[in-house]
Amino acid sequence: MDCCVVVEAAVPVYDVETTDEAVRIAISKTGEMLNPDLNYVEISMGHRESPSGEELSPAFIAADEALVALELEMTVFNVEREEHARRIARKEIGKRLEHIPLKVLSVEVIPDEETETGVEADGSGEEGDGGAE
Repeated sequence: MDCCVVVEAAVPVYDVETTDEAVRIAISKTGEMLNPDLNYVEISMGHRESPSGEELSPAFIAADEALVALELEMTVFNVEREEHARRIARKEIGKRLEHIPLKVLSVEVIPDEETETGVEADGSGEEGDGGAE
């Protein structure tokens, strides 16, 4: 089975003044650390909430330094269990993002293509009947 794994990373950024600047620099910095080995990992802003449920900025700035929450999405192929996919994603991303805390947010099983292929085969038979008329 194949799984889509989303990992949260806390990326430190220095000499920044705004949260937008911090997020842009964190995404760029993370992309440089992952490329070229993991250029298929999608990087996006993380989502944070206060205990009361209020949405917060993905970056926290203090004294011109920021800690930015990013989400890294990666597809892991040919695993037996979701836990196996978690470990592979953490290991592969963690090797490149040394000294950056990581937390697995979600693991989603990707449906097999075999099921979709069976549907396509049925559709092909119908198209052949339509062509004969």
